[in-house]
Amino acid sequence: MKAFVAGLMIALFGLATPALANQFEAELKALATGRIAEVVSSASVIDAIKAQNAQTAGYDQAKIDELDKTWRAEADSADQPMIDEVMERPVSVFLSEVQEASDGLFTEIFVMDAKGLNVGQSEVTSDFWQGDEAKWQETFSKGAGATHISDLEEDESTQTVQSQVSVPVVDPATGEVIGAATFGVNVEKL
Repeated sequence: MKAFVAGLMIALFGLATPALANQFEAELKALATGRIAEVVSSASVIDAIKAQNAQTAGYDQAKIDELDKTWRAEADSADQPMIDEVMERPVSVFLSEVQEASDGLFTEIFVMDAKGLNVGQSEVTSDFWQGDEAKWQETFSKGAGATHISDLEEDESTQTVQSQVSVPVVDPATGEVIGAATFGVNVEKL
């Protein structure tokens, strides 16, 4: 019933209101500490982020901007070598399998490194650098246990009402936050 009301509110009023955005907060937080926590603590995710952190540790903002610019250009092109390389990584395959097994609950999943750069993803994102967005800033820098829940939005292509749930990724060996993850959640499937 909540999903119907959410869809109706968005259909009637266009954009989600703050009250509507919080309507699923309890369920989304429970998802963050349950299924999402299981995925982001997997060896596939941890190992991929640690490997990329070793590679990107010395990147400055100019390098990050260059990578993001390349990604954005490829997203609008038929030639996508950078995007293809990321999408073919084992962690991206793993995230795609998690999304597929969710029976429509997860609409996208992507993990980011300590710089906010994509490490792996189930769907192609519009940009490569997430470090300038709340999904990374409100999780990576806030530490273990942080959760960022976005406002509800209607995805016009799928006609579903969604929210993004983002969490930090913690290295179980050290307790250190090493990255972050974002899950697009179809709230009609909660």
